[in-house]
Amino acid sequence: MTDVSYVYGVARDRDGCLDEVVAEVPGVADAEVHLVRSERRTDVVVAASAVPAVDFNETALRTHLEDLQWLEAVARAHHRVIEALAARTTVMPLRLATVYLDDDRVRAMLDERLAAFDRRLADLDGLVEWGVKIYVDVTEAEDAPSEPLAGSGREYLRRRRAVRHAHEDVYRAVEEVAARVDSAARGHAVDRAQHRAQQGQLLTGPGENVVNDAYLVPADHAEAFRCEVEGSARGHTGIRIDVTGPWAPYSFAAPPETEPTSRNGGP
Repeated sequence: MTDVSYVYGVARDRDGCLDEVVAEVPGVADAEVHLVRSERRTDVVVAASAVPAVDFNETALRTHLEDLQWLEAVARAHHRVIEALAARTTVMPLRLATVYLDDDRVRAMLDERLAAFDRRLADLDGLVEWGVKIYVDVTEAEDAPSEPLAGSGREYLRRRRAVRHAHEDVYRAVEEVAARVDSAARGHAVDRAQHRAQQGQLLTGPGENVVNDAYLVPADHAEAFRCEVEGSARGHTGIRIDVTGPWAPYSFAAPPETEPTSRNGGP
């Protein structure tokens, strides 16, 4: 069966220990992970695995990307490798399901972008990513009676107006909280990335996700960052802040252009 090279991220191998690190971590499809090195600069490496081409060619990927179970398995394996690297060194994650025809193509990409990767790794040194999500929960207001109270049409209308006003108040308050969060976060962070609010199956908590941001923070500011951001919603009901991390800097890595596996006689 023909294989292609799946790439996880670019890392700085300062002391030559990363071969041992990745050898202990199963990659995508339980494949062994190895390092691809440039002949020009051996301390900047790409973590890669050989994976079946039949699962990662363009046609297969179009199908797989609609399969949440497959995506989750790949994402977990990808994250596992990145976190193992991040525990030892500075790492720049690459986009999920990025593949090249073989390791020679990976090495050529590394050679071509070596200077840019080296600069970005230097920029990310000592920095970690923190996720900040803000949720609005108006469940209590929505639970108001939908039928008029016995003998009191006016009471029903009063309750419905109260529900509407409660919703408006919460959404006004969340704008204030979001401004507080960003102000607190920027007191520590060196960069911010704004992501689309999560909906449907992507939701990770109750309520409506209205803010889904990531911040790049010096590792030694971690506890202060968390405390100040989490405290930004204090005194507001129906608003919840979810702070997660530290993570490798997924939101702040500029991935190289993916070389489709169909080029140059690929599958």
